[in-house]
Amino acid sequence: MQPAADTPPADLAPTLARLRGAWRARTPDLVQRRGDLQRLRDALKRRLPEMADAIAADFGHRSRHESLLADGMTVLTELDHLRRHLRRWMRPRRVPTGWRFWPARAELRHAPLGVVGVIAPWNYPVNLALIPLATAIAAGNHVYLKPSEHTPRSADFLRALLAEVFPADRVAVATGDAEVGAAFAALPFDHLVFTGSTAVGRKVMAAAAANLTPLTLELGGKSPAIVCADADVARVAARLATGKWFNAGQTCIAPDYVLVVGDAARRDALAAALAAEVAARYVGADAGDDYTRIVNDAQFARLQAHLDDARGRGLEVRTLAPWHDRARRVFAPTLVLDPGDEASVMQEELFGPILPIRRVPTLQAAIAEVDARDRPLALYPFSDDRDSVEAILRGTLAGGVTVNDTLLHFGINALPFGGVGASGMGAYHGRAGFDAMSKQLPVLWQPRRAASDLLRPPYAKLSRLIDLLVR
Repeated sequence: MQPAADTPPADLAPTLARLRGAWRARTPDLVQRRGDLQRLRDALKRRLPEMADAIAADFGHRSRHESLLADGMTVLTELDHLRRHLRRWMRPRRVPTGWRFWPARAELRHAPLGVVGVIAPWNYPVNLALIPLATAIAAGNHVYLKPSEHTPRSADFLRALLAEVFPADRVAVATGDAEVGAAFAALPFDHLVFTGSTAVGRKVMAAAAANLTPLTLELGGKSPAIVCADADVARVAARLATGKWFNAGQTCIAPDYVLVVGDAARRDALAAALAAEVAARYVGADAGDDYTRIVNDAQFARLQAHLDDARGRGLEVRTLAPWHDRARRVFAPTLVLDPGDEASVMQEELFGPILPIRRVPTLQAAIAEVDARDRPLALYPFSDDRDSVEAILRGTLAGGVTVNDTLLHFGINALPFGGVGASGMGAYHGRAGFDAMSKQLPVLWQPRRAASDLLRPPYAKLSRLIDLLVR
């Protein structure tokens, strides 16, 4: 089946106006929000096989289990979390006023914003579209979604799924290339969520600035793993292998490079353990069904250029499997040992199955190296020594942390997910996303008789009261 035609840029503003007009005519209440979330859950669960097929077609091959886990289960559990807590989150929260304002009372309300725009990436095309969309729906907004042009079949799946669940004036989908994406980012949304590269994130922020559109940016970056001197190498390798080669490394929070505290022998032990993990996990001459392909030729060429740069610098490059195949976009797990800062693998986010491993003499040196770089989206300390982990947490700052494992903090619905600095701004997931896509509206209720009735000239009568207030 051919992908649907792109959305003409001229259609974007009228669609936004339709969404906003419908929202103003009927702001979603609790019943509507919970009903929308339940229908979305039911429809997605029923269509999971279709979803996995669409993603696999876009990638050339995508592990079905990875699609069901990362693009299916995570969305379903987030929908459950939103529905479970929505009534409590929507309830106005009393806050103290202090005795000076007695008998007034104050509260915080969570007011919907209006229309939220969502620009989703290609690497997890359903997860990173539907979780922010569902969060915006839970917060009482309408949504305009722009999926990635690099996964057109997944975009068609999303369009069909959402059309089944929502009226066209509540959720809309725009598809198209970079021109459509640029025009979409420049629309006057009430909030805009973008997931993608730092370079494109800068362009999105610049486009949104003209309308002062509030942003949530999830941008990625070079997320480090620090392997402390006490960490068990075999266990570290198993967990790094999962985090790095899930989705063939095309994950914004995948470990991007590893700092090993110790000597060359310890580095080599980790490299050997990673090679053993690859041999055990991906069986067969062509990697089998569990290894995902690189999404397109351009991404494969970008990754290959990193290896060419490393070899050109005389670095040791270890390909951990025999099935590297450009024609089918199978990029084998590959290690680059002790690259310098000038190597391209240490300059850019890799977003693929290449893993640089560098030795550092001490934990303090590892902390200093991470702290000297842009703040990453994720950080992975490996140590059973609590003091070592605390030293890493105190000496660095990242968007999120999983200790002695990788990726898993993303799946905790109650933890905010987002970057800091170059890796992004704002957060979503659970309550954090609900708050970000709402206006926290302060309301002060004043009774018929109040202390403020005294605040009128002549002020001389209030001198004693003022003396009391300023004490």
